[in-house]
Amino acid sequence: MNETATPRLIGLDWGTSSLRAYLLGENGEVLDTRSKPWGILHTPDGDFSQAFRELVGDWREQWPSVPAVAAGMIGSRQGWREVSYVECPADVESLAKGLLTFDSGCGELSLIPGVMQRGALPNVLRGEETQIFGALDLEPALAEHALLVLPGTHSKWATIRNHRIDHFSTYMTGELFAVLREHSILGQPAREEGSEPSAEAFQRGLINARDSGAEGVIGRLFTTRSLFLAGDLPARHSLDYLSGLLIGEELRSVVANLNGSACPPLVLIGDPALCRRYQDALAFFDITDVRLLEQATRTGLWRIALAAGLVAAESPSSEDNRHV
Repeated sequence: MNETATPRLIGLDWGTSSLRAYLLGENGEVLDTRSKPWGILHTPDGDFSQAFRELVGDWREQWPSVPAVAAGMIGSRQGWREVSYVECPADVESLAKGLLTFDSGCGELSLIPGVMQRGALPNVLRGEETQIFGALDLEPALAEHALLVLPGTHSKWATIRNHRIDHFSTYMTGELFAVLREHSILGQPAREEGSEPSAEAFQRGLINARDSGAEGVIGRLFTTRSLFLAGDLPARHSLDYLSGLLIGEELRSVVANLNGSACPPLVLIGDPALCRRYQDALAFFDITDVRLLEQATRTGLWRIALAAGLVAAESPSSEDNRHV
């Protein structure tokens, strides 16, 4: 950490499986980071207050006036406090107005709300909104019209128009893969014999999903086992084949929803390895104008804190030294 820098914000990305904290300085510069496998389902003794204190308590003691803000499932019904969703379409100002601030036992903490898309089939996201507005801050040109893809346990595809989250879809691709891998006959060969990466098997799954037509991937999932039984798919490669089928079905659905119209600028946000896998998969669907964007979460934490007035755009010292 730069000892001469002045901390301005403590930002937390507190999801289902992990907790990451950022100590941010001027203009969101990262001064320090910490992480623990203490997502809301794995917080020791379910004690969020103690986990918060253990992770950033010394920061709070050293800089007691520095505000703290958190995004993710920590603001869900299963988290520390439930924060009401803001309505979609949503912009950064509506998120800032929806912050829930409370006494954490280690200073005040503000939780960022998720976004709800109402209708006959409601949809929600929580945590991704912070990544999305971080991405728009990093790449302002995306704010007019773009398609942001956030792969993960529940993959989100968010359409951006006029600086707002205009619409989004959810695909439970990651969770389906985990369930089938651990609890179904499709994952049994790899559970018994081990697994190793195979780009060829992944591509084979993508192609079979892409070409499934009216049958859809539900009619081809069992090929993960039948190909193995026929000797055409090694057990160690079966999980990559299954991954290709599931990701391929997600992309097939997205392409179908485009209805032949051109895809807007597409940006992948999230774990770099998973984003690269999606980038490779998109190429099989003739979508090649794809970029990867990192550091969106901590940038989003800063952007929302700025909109909420928790931090100022510039400190007095930087204002005094600014060239005019």
